[in-house]
Amino acid sequence: MDWKIFFASFWVIFVAELGDRTQLATLTLSTESKKPVMVFFASVLGYAVVMLLTILIGGVLVKYIPQHYIKIASGGLFIVLGSLVLFGIL
Repeated sequence: MDWKIFFASFWVIFVAELGDRTQLATLTLSTESKKPVMVFFASVLGYAVVMLLTILIGGVLVKYIPQHYIKIASGGLFIVLGSLVLFGIL
């Protein structure tokens, strides 16, 4: 196992997800349902499915598009989405 990749992935996701809308929605679901264990498992499963799809798509993209272009496109998309959130469009 490549621990460097493991810990880099863990910390990037951990820091990126702190205080985001998904975390706040999960907090709300947990408090409203009064079933935090059920919300925990459902949230983990939902996030795992999203990450699985992301990893599969990334694995296919990198076969056809150089990694450099993928980084540029993902950075650009991040800036666009951040701008939309900043200006209240999203």
